[in-house]
Amino acid sequence: MAPIALEAPELYQYDGGKVLLKPWTRPAKTSEKLEYAELPKVDLSRFDEPGGKQELAKQLYDAVTRVGFWSVVNTGFDDEHVLRQFSIGNAFFKEPLEEKRRFPCNFADGEYFGYRENSRWIGDTGVKENVEMLNIPKAIPEYASVGKHRIVQQNWDEIASFHKDVFDKVVRKLFILIAIILELPEDYLVDAHAYDGESDDHLRYMLYNIRSQEEWDKTQAYSRGGHTDFGSLTLLFSQNVAGLQIRTPEGEWKHVRPVDGGITCNAADTLTFLTNGFIKSTIHRVITPPKDQIDIPRLGLLYFNRPGAHTPMKTVPSPLLDRLGLISPEDKDPNKPVVSGTEYVRARVKDVHHKTVLERREGTSFEFKGLKVQNHYD
Repeated sequence: MAPIALEAPELYQYDGGKVLLKPWTRPAKTSEKLEYAELPKVDLSRFDEPGGKQELAKQLYDAVTRVGFWSVVNTGFDDEHVLRQFSIGNAFFKEPLEEKRRFPCNFADGEYFGYRENSRWIGDTGVKENVEMLNIPKAIPEYASVGKHRIVQQNWDEIASFHKDVFDKVVRKLFILIAIILELPEDYLVDAHAYDGESDDHLRYMLYNIRSQEEWDKTQAYSRGGHTDFGSLTLLFSQNVAGLQIRTPEGEWKHVRPVDGGITCNAADTLTFLTNGFIKSTIHRVITPPKDQIDIPRLGLLYFNRPGAHTPMKTVPSPLLDRLGLISPEDKDPNKPVVSGTEYVRARVKDVHHKTVLERREGTSFEFKGLKVQNHYD
């Protein structure tokens, strides 16, 4: 069984009941020569320049329609604030297990807010998954009653501010660029994912605990964990431990290079539904780290964007998609009942996570009220 990050007792220090945060720094990059995917890089410092949005939308076109992954740089985040969030996440995972278990994810209802323990078995391998995570919702009235762990409560103003900054500085701008590609009003997708409205957006602290080579071999012989993400956009802050791979349009698995000062982004399933497959939700996975990093915990800081609770999961009225024949008569019918973004995402979360054993599901699919996505896990 993978450890649950109870080492490093220096983090169990308190000042008047407050957990003292030890500054976290990125580990060294691997010295191994890996085959990396060449991903488009979008410079958001050009967003407000005259004609800047239109030029950036042209750059993003290939990324969202063919590759599904890209990076953004010059986002307006200074690295000190990003590292501070990593430090908060790192401190949380060092907390006693009973503290982490205070507010678990409610997978029975498809809710992903709270703590996910690394407690599930990987098939019949005799090895448990090594991933822990803490998902934090938006600081809006609809989620005021969601429980906050001690470290989150103590640093709430800072976390909530960072949470909203990720949306405002990156997610909002990407949705405007995608709307330009689709020839929609610029705020169309921003409104469909409005920050002040109910949606299952969350900031995630994530930890891949250390495994032995034998444990990695057993679990990856069973399943390598290839998957697509459930929502609309995923943002991954740079952390240096290798292991993330994408399946390229040519069908090859290639590593994703950490981007100094940048954020790796990918499109996800609900954005694919909203564009009837025009925008690609790319399969990706995390595999065994290189030998010079296998003894380093892989700490992650991510933001998962979800469509609003009142956003219908049907093809958006894009003139471009209409010309391409991607808008069906049913999608143009305002009276046709349609599942909402939150309903779909929660059904998908329940299907994937409400279980004690992770089984192979290659070649199967998930369907919910007319929406269908393939299961991969290869």
